[in-house]
Amino acid sequence: MELKRVVVTGLGALTPIGNNITEYWDGLKNGKSGCAPITHFDAGKFKTQFACEVKNFDPLQHFDRKEARRLDKFAQYALVSSDEAILDAGIDLDTVDKFRVGVIWGAGIGGIETFQNEVTNFSEGDGTPRFNPFFIPKMIADIAPGNISIKHGFMGPNYTTVSACASAANAMIDALNYIRLGTCDIIVTGGSEAAVIEAGVGGFNAMHALSTRNDDEATASRPFDANRDGFVLGEGAGALILEEYEHAKARGAKIYAELIGGGMSSDAYHMTAPHPDGIGVERVMLNCLRDAGIDASQVDAINTHGTSTPLGDVAELKAISKVFGAHAHGININSTKSMTGHLLGAAGAIEAIAAILSMQYNLVPPTINHKTVDENIDPSLNLTLNKAQEREVNIAMSNTFGFGGHNACVLFKKLDA
Repeated sequence: MELKRVVVTGLGALTPIGNNITEYWDGLKNGKSGCAPITHFDAGKFKTQFACEVKNFDPLQHFDRKEARRLDKFAQYALVSSDEAILDAGIDLDTVDKFRVGVIWGAGIGGIETFQNEVTNFSEGDGTPRFNPFFIPKMIADIAPGNISIKHGFMGPNYTTVSACASAANAMIDALNYIRLGTCDIIVTGGSEAAVIEAGVGGFNAMHALSTRNDDEATASRPFDANRDGFVLGEGAGALILEEYEHAKARGAKIYAELIGGGMSSDAYHMTAPHPDGIGVERVMLNCLRDAGIDASQVDAINTHGTSTPLGDVAELKAISKVFGAHAHGININSTKSMTGHLLGAAGAIEAIAAILSMQYNLVPPTINHKTVDENIDPSLNLTLNKAQEREVNIAMSNTFGFGGHNACVLFKKLDA
């Protein structure tokens, strides 16, 4: 059968460097660091005392007090970002066929703050089981798309993809395929996460996954730098409206880009470490290129997973060199995690949005905080260091990889390119 074309008609973002799309892009192009000392709790006794938190977020500006109490922060972030995307897409909620509108969302953890608080309250009590009646509905990872669909009446496919830090990209790929196959006209997709809490920071500290650069937190996320020492935990959400091309054209929607392909693979190697030769990463990019039906030489920019970990950054760049060969040196490679930190299950969403905006504005955001060359990284690769670079971007790739060896990759193209 002939697959339908899928385009992006709406965007929404709530990030550590901007609480909407305009602010987010301003932060990206200007190389803004979202990292600062943790304010959500007293981190004085933690090995890592900083994170990329969402700033100036007041849930009561978006929800009434009763509704806010019934929503974990990750679900609040999901609703705010998806509302922006739906409004941006200009969807007429009175006329759209809601049976053909779905919500497929990504979350690596879900309502971890709710879980932490309820268990803490119980353990500090007298043993009497007193739990909030909304404990389970607030915590479960699928509640974010559930709440989005309930709010807007969308009755198409509705679920959450959970694949650690690849979750949002997996959600986009599922959404792509549902629309390609004619099941849906529109799908709200993306991801959200809110794990900057004691259990989140403490858990990642126990794994030695986080940077501990407490004396210089603003530059702690430094992908590809020789002195990188781990990722910086972030939080927030990103939302995209994916729509069947003819459906979008018929209603006169503005189109940001076409989603032309998605790839998935598994490292099948280790719970948390990447394969040192980047075999799974190499495969996921090849799968994505094959799905899109394009040659590697057509890719202009890659927003890498680029977490600022000693092993992961090198493995990913090795895989890029293998997949793209000599053309790798002509690609603008960057890591926006240098600015936003690592949003875990939401990372794929905000980074896909960054890739789309780089095409819209023909500007590749920088990889900030780079000071020292790593001798294990090919110096001829253009890692877009410290300053945004202008160039024509017609096709952009976004990579995401998660604990458990989950790899997902998406590819966007200018509609008229």
